[in-house]
Amino acid sequence: MTAPHAIALRRAPTGTPATPVRPRARDTAPGPPLPRGPLSQAVITALRAGPPPGDPALLPAGAAASADPYGEDLQLALHTCYELHYQGFTGVDPDWEWDPALLRLRGALETVFLAALRRDTPGGTDVQAALEELLVEPVDAQGVSHHLRDHGERWQVREHAALRAIYHLKEADPHAWVIPRLRGRAKTALVAVENDEFGGGRPEMMHQGLYAGLLDDLGLDSSYGAHVDAAPAVMLATVNMMSLFGLRRSLRGALVGHFAAAEITTAPSARRMAAALQRLGAGPRARLFYTEHIEADAVHEQVLRHDVIGALLDAEPDLAGDVTLGVRATGLLEDRLAARLLGSWGAGRSALRRPLPDAPAGAVKEDR
Repeated sequence: MTAPHAIALRRAPTGTPATPVRPRARDTAPGPPLPRGPLSQAVITALRAGPPPGDPALLPAGAAASADPYGEDLQLALHTCYELHYQGFTGVDPDWEWDPALLRLRGALETVFLAALRRDTPGGTDVQAALEELLVEPVDAQGVSHHLRDHGERWQVREHAALRAIYHLKEADPHAWVIPRLRGRAKTALVAVENDEFGGGRPEMMHQGLYAGLLDDLGLDSSYGAHVDAAPAVMLATVNMMSLFGLRRSLRGALVGHFAAAEITTAPSARRMAAALQRLGAGPRARLFYTEHIEADAVHEQVLRHDVIGALLDAEPDLAGDVTLGVRATGLLEDRLAARLLGSWGAGRSALRRPLPDAPAGAVKEDR
C-alpha cells in the first residue's frame, strides 16, 4: 500500500443504521478496585485517603523489585496507576495522576514488568520476520476464538466478553498516546486508523460504544471498569502493556509494533467470534462489534505495516528492536491469557476471579 492510500480507510456505509447510544448503568468513573496484595493495597489506600501529596514511606517503590511481574498484585497496582490517566476513579482526587511518590512506585512496577517482557520474548531487529509469524496460522490451530466458534458455551462467551471489556471499553485510547511521538507519514497513517476506531466522525460507530452494545446484548454490565475485580492478572497485563508502551516516549516503537500485531490478528479472530455469537443466538448488537472489525482491521493491518511501521523505521531505523518487542510481547501475553481461558474452561471452571451469575454449578472462584 502506498502512502497516498494510507488515509483512504474503510468508512461505514452511509446507509448503516445508527445504533442509539444508550445510557450505561453507570456513566461516572468506577470506584477504585479491590486490592490483591501489599502493592495494590498501598496504591488504593493512598488514593482513598484524600488528595496528594502521597507519602513515599507508604508508597514503597523498593517493594516492587521482588514482586511477580505477571502476578495479581503488581498488575492490579499498575492498572490502578494507569487508570488515573484515563477515566480516573470516583472519589479520587484527579491530581493523583502526577503525584511524585505514586509515579516513583509506578516507575518501579514498570521496570519489573518491562524486564520480564524483554526476558520472555525473542529479541532481534527483524520486524518483517516478527510480523510474518503472525500471518501464518497452523491448520490445526485451537485458540480461544476457535474454541468459542466450534464448542463454546454461552457462559464461556460471556466470560470472554467480560474480560475483553477491560480493553474494549477504552479501545484505541492507549494507542492515542503515540500520536504526538510520531512524525510525517507515520503520524498521518496512524491517525487515520484511530479515526476509524473512534467511529469516523459517527459517535454511534465508536468501537468502544459497539462493545458496550455487545455487553448489553449478552446481559452483562457495560459500565466502564465494571469487570476489573473479576479480571485475572493475565488480562490486566495485556492492557497494562499498551499503557506502558504508550506513556513512555522511549517505547513508541513498541507501541506501534503492538498495534500492528493486534490489527493483523483481529480480522480472522473477529470472523470466528461473529460465527460463535451467531451459533449461540446472540443478537445483532453483539455481532456488530465483530463484523465491523472483519473488514476494518484487514485494512488497518496494511496501513500499520507499510505506512506506520515502514515510515517510522525509515526515519528511525534504530527503533526496529522495540517494534519487534511490541509485536512479540503482544503474542506472549495473548498466549498466556488463552492458556488461562482454555485451561479453566476445559476443567469446567470459571476463568474469572469471580464467576458471572449464570456460570455453571461447577464453576468456582479461582484466584491464581
